[in-house]
Amino acid sequence: MASMLEYIKTILQKVSFDKALFEKELSKAIAMLVPEEIKQLKTWCYAQFGKIYRVVLNRCFSRVRFS
Repeated sequence: MASMLEYIKTILQKVSFDKALFEKELSKAIAMLVPEEIKQLKTWCYAQFGKIYRVVLNRCFSRVRFS
């Protein structure tokens, strides 16, 4: 079975044509994952979408607080 993180990556790739939908799905994803997965997702997102959605990524990931 694929991990939740892999599932989320698939969803984000499928909605990446739409900025608002991408941001909504990314926010939901961040809320579902544990801190270690969020760090992995962040690295992956910047590699995949950093050129087109840097502002969205900065906004979504800036809300994350690791304890």
